[in-house]
Amino acid sequence: MITIEKFTYNPFQENTYILYDETKECVIIDPGCFSKEEKVHLLSFIEDNQLKPVQLLNTHCHVDHIQGNYIISRDYNLKLAAHKLEIPILKNSPEWGYMQYGIKGDLSPEIELFLEENDIIEFGNSQLETIFLPGHSPGHIAFVNNDQKFVINGDVLFKGSYGRDDLPGGNIYDLSNSIQNKLFTFPDDYTVYAGHMGETTIGVEKRTNPIRQFPTSEPK
Repeated sequence: MITIEKFTYNPFQENTYILYDETKECVIIDPGCFSKEEKVHLLSFIEDNQLKPVQLLNTHCHVDHIQGNYIISRDYNLKLAAHKLEIPILKNSPEWGYMQYGIKGDLSPEIELFLEENDIIEFGNSQLETIFLPGHSPGHIAFVNNDQKFVINGDVLFKGSYGRDDLPGGNIYDLSNSIQNKLFTFPDDYTVYAGHMGETTIGVEKRTNPIRQFPTSEPK
């Protein structure tokens, strides 16, 4: 059974996730730890619980989701896995983050493992399936576990809200399509773990999320 641990880091209050099972193998998703204290906190959790990181995953590569990539990659000899369309986002994120917010963190390693729709991420006795959800960024992906009915969906769908489309690579029509025609096809009882704020469910967001007001393709 997968245990999901959430850590909220950096000035953007970004949610970093560690998923592990009874084997102690784990995956680290969107490590956003920025300060020295945050990095020590994340690494200490891994060591204190005797976890073995086997995958470093990014849902997307905006600056608030990549701050811990370097230290995780370095300490555990892991290659960064993300969608190939995130290459320019990752490349430009440090400069953009500094220009917009004055954030100057560690440079992330390049993406070396390219994930596509329906790819399977394995760790221990567990699996995650990759789904492609562009709109907040061009190569945004999410990770689904159907046995335990959850989605780690980065900055696509939030509790009562949805991801911004005005950041590099954003598109509101793609985002609306990703949510309404992909995420909303999951059963109502699936839990959504987002890149910011708290958890929600597919059912609640189907009924109440304002993204329902947006078309799923650009009007002709």
